[in-house]
Amino acid sequence: MTKTNPSPEEIAGLLFTEHFGNSPLSISSLPVSGSDRRYYRLTGPKGKSAIATINTNIAENNTYFYFTELLRKHGINVPEMYRVAKDRRAYLQQDVGQQSLFDLLRAEGQTDHVKQLYKASLEQLAKLQWIAGRDTDFNQCFATRQFNEEAIMADLLYFKYYFADLQRVHYDRLALMDEMQQWSRELGRMQPLTLMYRDFQSRNIMVQDGKVWFIDFQGAMQGPPQYDIASLLWQAKAMLPAAWKEELLTSYISSVNELPTPRVEEIYFRKGYAQLVLLRLLQVLGAYGFRGLLERKPHFLSSIAPALESLSSFLADHPQLPAYPELRSLLEKLCSPQMQQRYTVPAPKGDSKLVVSICSFSYKKGIPKDRNENGGGYVFDCRGLLNPGRYAAYKYLSGFDTPVQKFLEQETKMPEFLNHVSALVSMHVEDFLARGFENLSVAFGCTGGQHRSVYAAEKLADYLRQRYQVEVSITHLNQDSWLSSSSDSTA
Repeated sequence: MTKTNPSPEEIAGLLFTEHFGNSPLSISSLPVSGSDRRYYRLTGPKGKSAIATINTNIAENNTYFYFTELLRKHGINVPEMYRVAKDRRAYLQQDVGQQSLFDLLRAEGQTDHVKQLYKASLEQLAKLQWIAGRDTDFNQCFATRQFNEEAIMADLLYFKYYFADLQRVHYDRLALMDEMQQWSRELGRMQPLTLMYRDFQSRNIMVQDGKVWFIDFQGAMQGPPQYDIASLLWQAKAMLPAAWKEELLTSYISSVNELPTPRVEEIYFRKGYAQLVLLRLLQVLGAYGFRGLLERKPHFLSSIAPALESLSSFLADHPQLPAYPELRSLLEKLCSPQMQQRYTVPAPKGDSKLVVSICSFSYKKGIPKDRNENGGGYVFDCRGLLNPGRYAAYKYLSGFDTPVQKFLEQETKMPEFLNHVSALVSMHVEDFLARGFENLSVAFGCTGGQHRSVYAAEKLADYLRQRYQVEVSITHLNQDSWLSSSSDSTA
């Protein structure tokens, strides 16, 4: 009998089996960042490996399939598409490894080897933009076909609403809107237009066997090629030195001029590049504001300070940009030393090392005592959230299981609850780091200590490790009493 509602893992496993002829030996979920897509790495016998993607947005998937075929046709390194589900909501593709160019930069530092991989990436980008771009049907693009005046204005409003307006910085709103409209019209007239990757940054470039591979290009559209170069070279956390940026930009222009295309006018190209660097910096701050300040995702929160530092550096080197006084004034306020300090994670004081002890517990057994030397900390009650344990489908599962996690994320106010929790705990973590304290305890309780409290404890632990890189210990105090399918107790 066929299961009517297979889980994402089961769908991924079926695609793997159909392609390789063997069931996978392991299926592990991969971290997600700014999208709703879900990724899984599947491994099978004899070293077989693949990546499965689950995405209910069929239009977005169709765009990805189209560009995968187009780019591979032109010899650009993108993962091979192995299998597509009949409903086109899932697909299986080539596994191009676990190390991104960003990971390599963090591991090796600014070595010549890393620089050469950046050059190789830009060389591939030039082919993507100028050669594959000539063969592109832009009607296949998802959502937006062209990075035109309207799309540029959308990016500027994204920055305004999701970052600038959240900082409580005074500015003339009418003057700013008028200037943004003028600037978007100016940028919307830029030529030439090529195939624009849209999110060309080092986390979307994988490195395997000395080759670079491009992923997550479903947002591609027609647009100015300088935008992609700006995205890569000015990525906030990469913090590439100015000398690298100049050398890599020159290398890209050389790569383009070696292609069977008209030569670029370098002076004009560089002028447009500077403007698009600034636009990209603002778009990224909008994303960091939305994903970090509103959704409290740690990667985006920790990226705000370096993004502001990049903006400050750009403004110092380009006193004539932007050529709009109200916008320039606002940007100078936003990247002031005081604003950068607001988003800078404090370094630990002296040799002290903060340990955050997190636990889940059952209120049936009482609130656990904090046994750290200084005592104190937080106890959060999760019982105000809908309990998955009331439903037969989740009763014998725990906060570790994907169905329970999805229920809590989609059917309860758990995301809002954790936003408040992370804000409160962050305040203490930053203070304790600055003052050299060594212990902070956080406890989450629910009825059985199996679903809500477990999920919340694990999520907070992940958040703190990513945001502050502090040591986190986590204990689930009621784990030995969790209900199993053989138990006849009540959750």
